Amino acid sequence: MTTIRLLSDAEIDAIPLAREVFADIRAFRKSDVVNNFWRALANDPPQLQRIWLQVKTIMGTEGELSSLTRELIYIAVSIANGCTYCIHSHTAAARAKGMTDGQHAEMLAVVGLAAQTNAIVTGMQVPVDDMFDVSRQRP
Repeated sequence: MTTIRLLSDAEIDAIPLAREVFADIRAFRKSDVVNNFWRALANDPPQLQRIWLQVKTIMGTEGELSSLTRELIYIAVSIANGCTYCIHSHTAAARAKGMTDGQHAEMLAVVGLAAQTNAIVTGMQVPVDDMFDVSRQRP
């Protein structure tokens, strides 16, 4: 259950900055649909604008990582943070970018393994081996 109102298109149209950001979201995504995350953020237009620019820059442009790899990372972090909304939205985005059922299963296996081994090593407080200490390595 939401803790904040999801603004309608009419309410967003009455807020100049929110209207501008929603227009950019629609144009960038080539879709008239603007999902609930943005509708919730529209209650705080400066935050809406800031986060949209970050998402557009980080998730919406190609770089060293493919867009599918970025989505897989986003899903993994969302699982670790327990964000159901983000797990669903970025799984849908990854599928739209070509993620197969096999890739999804392998990613979930890695996330599960990392969660397990992270918890064990944290509990045991195992010191980092010198050969793994990246602060001692030069690029």
